[in-house]
Amino acid sequence: MLNVENIDLYYGAAHTLRKVSLEARPGQVTCVLGRNGVGKTSLLRAIVGQRPIAGGTVTFNGQDITRLPTPDRAALGIGFVPQGREVFPLLTVKENLETGFARLPRKERNVPDEIFQLFPVLRSMMGRRGGDLSGGQQQQLAIGRALVTRPSLLVLDEPTEGIQPSIIKDIGRAIAYLRDKGDMAIILVEQYFEFAKELADSFILMERGEVAVRGDRSGLDGDDVRRLMAI
Repeated sequence: MLNVENIDLYYGAAHTLRKVSLEARPGQVTCVLGRNGVGKTSLLRAIVGQRPIAGGTVTFNGQDITRLPTPDRAALGIGFVPQGREVFPLLTVKENLETGFARLPRKERNVPDEIFQLFPVLRSMMGRRGGDLSGGQQQQLAIGRALVTRPSLLVLDEPTEGIQPSIIKDIGRAIAYLRDKGDMAIILVEQYFEFAKELADSFILMERGEVAVRGDRSGLDGDDVRRLMAI
């Protein structure tokens, strides 16, 4: 579904990504691992179109989207949950969810019941402002907002960051449910190793803007992975 091939990305003179390749397939979670500052978020921004790349290609469902703007990628079915959640603090939960309508045909402009099944707390807080929710509730709202767009690729940037353990479990169950439906590809950037290990079907581990290790779930038990995550 998604193929990222040998991409390079710069921030000014800094060569942030170096020949990075990644695949994401329906019914699978692809984890992007690594310590802070190795290029994980930059890779996601390149995938969703928030940062231009200097070389390589990004292909989605057979279409070259390397130069496509972010809104057009969203319209093709790429949903993004950014690091830090970025909910609109003065909008209600209902209004935050409805911002996902922008790229949908009029007949699809509704909030699927599935979102409230995954995150029941959102239904009870529809009239509350986003800024009044806890960090964990905001994270659930951010994921729900992305799901409103009916993505076939869901990209999540550290959804467990700063979240209490009970909500981490809820988010993990939601990701597993979406994967197991079989029609959505998921890319998950994560530093919480055990969370990633439980969900990953495949992974890449980044170091200094490059892919240092790649493999399937079984490879997460390798010494190289634990060493590079621990440094």
